[in-house]
Order: sequence, then structure tokens, then C-alpha cells
Amino acid sequence: MECIWTLETPAPVLHAVRPDACLDIVFSPESGLQAIGAMTVEQRHRIPAGSRTTGVRFRPGMAGEFLRVSPADLTDRAVPLEDLLGRRAREFRSQLEASPDAAGLMGTFLPIPTAPPNPVRRAIEAMVQSRGLADLDWIARQSNLSPRHFRRRCLEASGLTPKHLCRVLRFRQASALAQSVRQPDWVQIALEAGYFDQAHLIRDFRQFTGRPPMAVFSNTAVPTIV
Repeated sequence: MECIWTLETPAPVLHAVRPDACLDIVFSPESGLQAIGAMTVEQRHRIPAGSRTTGVRFRPGMAGEFLRVSPADLTDRAVPLEDLLGRRAREFRSQLEASPDAAGLMGTFLPIPTAPPNPVRRAIEAMVQSRGLADLDWIARQSNLSPRHFRRRCLEASGLTPKHLCRVLRFRQASALAQSVRQPDWVQIALEAGYFDQAHLIRDFRQFTGRPPMAVFSNTAVPTIV
């Protein structure tokens, strides 16, 4: 698990959710309990005033064992958790609806891992730790897999191919760097995030958000609540 988060909106908001390579379990009284897969493009949600949404975010490659389904089947999708876990999800939704502390309950729903991570999960974690700058052929060899076999296993475990996962991780790092300063220096951010040059950074922003980075982080950008 990466974190448990809560989003409260005292006023209506257009909430922009950018690709981050993670899978979330999300609850709100309006939408119920859902599993939301890794995204390949930014999605925007109109959230009404007074709404409270709570979620559990899994690190890349860690959700499949808990959900009993391949994360590849959830990429760019939101699926009722009941469709995946049946009665257990229905009972947990009832508990969340009756509780004033949904965030506190979320942590109790997750099983404590007992088995050590397999080679593919360790390889995905290495990619996450490198923020997308890993040598994928070397990563595959460390997993005792051919690059082609590792590609398939990574897709099954994370919902993204290794190359796509690394691109999202670099994009996520660039976004975090831009969000930490008032006036982003995009040449410097591209360098620090591991892009070949600024043009490659702009390409990824356009693919993942539909806009160049200067527009995403301008005063007119769609509000994003973290």
C-alpha cells in the first residue's frame, strides 16, 4: 500500500487525476466502493460540494493479489469492488456507509502480506524506486525472464507494460518537481526527471494530459487536489 487518502470538497470542483501507475480502491457515498485501475490518460471528475471521498492507493504491482484479478483488466476502468470480491465488498461498503471514519476503516480491509514478493514484484518496485530510469533489459534478467516474458508479467501485475510504466513514473516525478516550485524551469525539470530533453517531457505531458506542461501548471490549469 502506498497511502490512505481523503478528498473533501466544500465547493464544487473539477478534479483532475493524472496517471501515476497506481491502482486505488475508492469509496464515496455517491459512487459506492470501486476499484480504479492504472490510468493511461488524465481523467477529470466533477465532484459536488460537500462530498467526501476516501481511497487506498496501491503501489504499482501490489494490487493484483488482493483483488484476485489481473490489474491489466482494470487499466483505465472503474469497477464496483463487489464485482471482484462479492459479499466481502458488500459488507465492507455497509460498514463504510455507517462509519464516521471511513479512512480509519480502509486500513483494516487490507490483508497483511505474508509471502515475500516474487521476482516480478521486486522488479516493478526497482522501477518505482528508480522513478522510471531503470534499464529494462537488466531488470528482466534479474527476474530470470526474457524481456518479452517480463513485459507480459509486468502488464499482468501492474496494468502497464514496463516501458509504459517507466514513462508514467518519469511523468509523475516531473509533475512532483513542478508542483514543488512557483515557477517551474522545464529544462531543469526534464533533466532531473531523466528525460532526454524538454521536447520528450512535453510529448509525455501531451499524451498523458492532453496539454503541454506549461498549461498543466499555469494559473488556468484544471484544479488538481492531492
